[in-house]
Amino acid sequence: MEQLKGTGVALVTPFKADESIDWNALEKLINYVIDGGVNYVVSLGTTGETPTLSADEKLDLIKFTFEKVSKRVPVVIGVGDYNTRDVVKRLEKCPLDEAAAILSVAPYYSKPTQEGIYQHYKTIAAASPKPVILYNVPGRTGRNMTAETTLRLAHEVENIVAMKEASGDIMQCMQIIRDKPKDFLVISGDDALALGQLACGMDGVISVAANYFATDFSSMVHAALLNDYPAARTLNYKMLEGFELMFSENNPAGIKAFLHYAGIMENTFRLPVMPVSDGLYSKIAAYLKNY
Repeated sequence: MEQLKGTGVALVTPFKADESIDWNALEKLINYVIDGGVNYVVSLGTTGETPTLSADEKLDLIKFTFEKVSKRVPVVIGVGDYNTRDVVKRLEKCPLDEAAAILSVAPYYSKPTQEGIYQHYKTIAAASPKPVILYNVPGRTGRNMTAETTLRLAHEVENIVAMKEASGDIMQCMQIIRDKPKDFLVISGDDALALGQLACGMDGVISVAANYFATDFSSMVHAALLNDYPAARTLNYKMLEGFELMFSENNPAGIKAFLHYAGIMENTFRLPVMPVSDGLYSKIAAYLKNY
């Protein structure tokens, strides 16, 4: 899974004013991040507002992303839910031939036990035609996947090859890095913590911020993986205020405000997500004017 080291970007889903998918803007974004140097793209992550997309729209987004990426970089597809059986059914229907892997978020809302999380992922891995990346994001799911559960899956389930860790718990991250199988990748899911996590031994980042900071973020990750921390720190601190602004109200509202300011897409969402407040947008505009 060397192709999934470095910077992955969790693509947003652009909408027009009528809330239909803006395919032209998505193509523009895909070209922008690839030209900016990201190592791979992730389609249908939570940053893509997937809970508001229909099943047909999700299939169209997968096909469109493969077409426009055109094998320039690997593509990871998000396939996750709190209904294990539904995930298995979707894996049967998704056009995954060109995918490098699937990213599957830990089951949310139902707050399963650690054994329930383990069995959920074991079932998905058995059904998946592609390698599986675990995704722990307790701030959204309501349940942390412990280091013990992650390591159990990493050691016992062959088709599980990586973990996107977004718990924000550095001790937990270090435990996973220390005890993981040699070829198992640990990927940061926290843009603002990524530099420190890379220093601990993570293999890269699946980033929200790289939708806008494609070049600088990719360069920061690349420098850190080469142990050039002076260069990585310079880039990290250049973007640091941007991280704070981007996530202060909502994701993906923050990143869409950045991309709207850049002229890449409209600042449009599907409920219940709303645009950032006028005050925050003004702060973002002032920051980007001087970036």
